[in-house]
Amino acid sequence: MKQQDILANISDRDLLLNVYASQGLMLVCAFIGGYFIFSSWSDILGLVFLDFWGIFVIGGGFAVLVVIVNILLARWLPAHLLDDGGINRRIFRSLTLPQMLVLCTVVAIAEEVLFRAVIQTGYGLITASLIFAFIHFRYIKKVVLFLSVLILSFSLGLLFEWTGNILVTMFAHFLIDFLFGIMLQKNLLNSQA
Repeated sequence: MKQQDILANISDRDLLLNVYASQGLMLVCAFIGGYFIFSSWSDILGLVFLDFWGIFVIGGGFAVLVVIVNILLARWLPAHLLDDGGINRRIFRSLTLPQMLVLCTVVAIAEEVLFRAVIQTGYGLITASLIFAFIHFRYIKKVVLFLSVLILSFSLGLLFEWTGNILVTMFAHFLIDFLFGIMLQKNLLNSQA
């Protein structure tokens, strides 16, 4: 079944439930993978520390830079190169601000714990970044979107390597998704996010 057919036959509520289910699955995979990669919970907790400068300035600055680059791409490139088929617009269009905050928080936590904290710590930056890009399989046939996700994944991985703090990449990931969600709701951006 093609993506357009799936979107036509699924309600906004069911689409959102699928997003939450996929994030739950990622968290389960993270806990299972973490069990084999880390020798103790203290190893995992060593990746988490409160650092205002790192989290908000470095992570937030990175997120703002990513959003600016994507806005510029949306202005310079033909819209069809950035069209994700409407999934992101469908996900964000009916969410209230609190719902969007919750969704973006859940996605950032689930994906960063799995891809940065577990996979990158256990198998390295390249493996984590490639797997992250390929789970966004709906972009594989969209070269610009796939390259954007791949570059974003490597960049988040490098940010994690540099800071050693998973909260930095979580905040960056959250802020990127949240800002894209706001822009999609306000029709300030094509369907990417």
